[in-house]
Amino acid sequence: MLQSYETALDRIQSGLVAKSLLFQSLEDVIRDYRLPMQPFYDLLSAFKQDVVTTRYAHFDSLLDYCRRSANPVGNLMLHLYGEASEQNLRDSDAICSALQLTNFWQDIALDWEKGRVYLPQDDLTQFEVTETQIEKRLVNDAWQQLLQFEVARARQLMLTGAQLPSRLPGRIGLELSMVVQGGLRILERIETADYDVFRKRPKLNFLDWCVMGWRALG
Repeated sequence: MLQSYETALDRIQSGLVAKSLLFQSLEDVIRDYRLPMQPFYDLLSAFKQDVVTTRYAHFDSLLDYCRRSANPVGNLMLHLYGEASEQNLRDSDAICSALQLTNFWQDIALDWEKGRVYLPQDDLTQFEVTETQIEKRLVNDAWQQLLQFEVARARQLMLTGAQLPSRLPGRIGLELSMVVQGGLRILERIETADYDVFRKRPKLNFLDWCVMGWRALG
């Protein structure tokens, strides 16, 4: 089915009429807003990878997945709002990848149930954490050090692009600021839970939203 979607994208890119109502609508949006085609291809590439890939050997390979699974969303949003400058796109990529990583660290237990491990395999080896430990939901010093390392990575990436909301006008800037603060708040929640994402999966409550709003407007 994903291959059929790619074929439909190829027709749009070649200037041919789409065969389905879904892609006819997409074709109209791409034309009216002059959207680039590559983000759509990147998303499909990531979706295809999801079918066959359940582990990532290195952090760079995980980031490459984020580049295709998350970054296209920010890319397309910036194009829709006419704000797709080189700097904005670069910061958007940092934010989107950081959000994807944050979601991975938040959902380690849920992903394990789906047969997926997004923690890079070489990081597991470096910190002497095994997949059996994930299965048994064992939180010890090694696990805490591993998650501390991964949380710091995600936070640094998020902060790299954190100035983007201030450059975007009106509602989109405010909404993106809240998104950034939400990601940072989830990372804080992982830390305050002593990295026990198995029994204390981080969730945002009313107080968190108040903190996020205060920081977004600050």
